[in-house]
Amino acid sequence: MAKKSAKKATAKKGATKKTAVAKKPAAKKKALRKPAAKPQPMPRPTITAEEKLFLLFKDDYHARQIFDFLRAETVGELEQFTPRQIVARLSKPIEDAVERIRHKLAEKNRYLAGDESYLLRVRAENPEG
Repeated sequence: MAKKSAKKATAKKGATKKTAVAKKPAAKKKALRKPAAKPQPMPRPTITAEEKLFLLFKDDYHARQIFDFLRAETVGELEQFTPRQIVARLSKPIEDAVERIRHKLAEKNRYLAGDESYLLRVRAENPEG
């Protein structure tokens, strides 16, 4: 019996060595790439570039005010602007007006809420007033 158990132990040791030697690192699988998505074609416009904006936006007073400010009368003229350009053009006069208000108040030693630093900066630049 001792011989049989010794043979089994040897067989087990040999088997583990064989499996350890037989194992090879797993080959890396190539990731399957999805085919590049084709850009979707733009749908056909339902109005022409010559369409008058005041007719298209007859119920939207604020939009018409923006078109007047931009001096855009047709869809084609409006399409020349990016959304950011429109916002920048509309907000620039407001920013300028607020700066004039701040400066005029600072000349009289007054300031808007939380704007004390602007008053101090203007007073430092112009100590005469």
